[in-house]
Amino acid sequence: MPTTSTIRPLIPGLLLSIAVTMVAIIIAEIETLVIGYALLDPLVIAIILGLVIRAIWTLPASTSPGIAFGAKQVLETAIVLIGFSLALGTLIDAGPELAAGVLVCVGLTLGLGVVIGRTMGLPTKLAILIGVGNAICGNSAIAAVAPVISARKQDVASAIAITAVLGIGVVLCLPLLIPLLSLTNPEYGVIAGLSVYAVPQVLAATFPVSAAAGQIASLVKLTRVLLLGPVVALFAVLYRERDDGANGGTLSFKKLVPWFVVGFGIAVALRSLGVVPGWFAEIAQESSRVLTAIAMAALGLSVDIRSVRETGGRATIAVLILTGILVVTAIAVTLALDLP
Repeated sequence: MPTTSTIRPLIPGLLLSIAVTMVAIIIAEIETLVIGYALLDPLVIAIILGLVIRAIWTLPASTSPGIAFGAKQVLETAIVLIGFSLALGTLIDAGPELAAGVLVCVGLTLGLGVVIGRTMGLPTKLAILIGVGNAICGNSAIAAVAPVISARKQDVASAIAITAVLGIGVVLCLPLLIPLLSLTNPEYGVIAGLSVYAVPQVLAATFPVSAAAGQIASLVKLTRVLLLGPVVALFAVLYRERDDGANGGTLSFKKLVPWFVVGFGIAVALRSLGVVPGWFAEIAQESSRVLTAIAMAALGLSVDIRSVRETGGRATIAVLILTGILVVTAIAVTLALDLP
């Protein structure tokens, strides 16, 4: 059980992370009031603010324990809560052809992300983060995979910031495909659901076009998000096996699969079985978003922005190439489905 002596050192850093998150949420709300939606998600704003604060202010040593706790334990809790908003019925509703298309896009993007990243000279773990961010659900996927592969904080910050910013470009440019390819609303919705990074960006890219495009895009995107658990578990196994093999240790389920991956799986199962009511799922989803933003603020506060610049240019090129491949693949899969 946590005691006062263990909690007290965490308070300064956690309060700072929460304060940064509150500012990020306010900025996102201002975005919504001005342009109708949050162009930058609060968690992206939180990590950018954290990086800026760290760059211009020498943080007191007393904040270190709380910042470290926020970047790890708070994030792991947020990942578990994500599971309560996902039901396997979403995958069934998508239909076998569309579900297969999602698997093709995710698998191809993840694999090519690692290959392209390594070709660009990026560290393997940064290449993995870029791959999962593009393949599944942007920032949330990067944040979920990072702890299981023990990614460097600067790599996480770099992957999230670059993927998020370029994701805005995808949102703004994707509607241009409608007249160019004579796309129907369902076709455009599937393409957006397969290629846009984060859920809020999917909504921003589709609902201004039509409600039908937004609805099918949301379904496709949530199908992609459902693959987050298996992908996190896969990397957890791969990297725990590598670490234990190098250290000559023995493998166990607890070592192979982190507690939050198990928690995520249980949460999805409970939601799929109907045990978790809709109102609780909505609270869990919103709580997860807030906790993830706090974790990203803590991450930004713990990273020296100079270390992010080291790989920023190469990572940007890698994400641009991967984004182009993902959009082309999404178009090919959608046209192959022969939607109305």
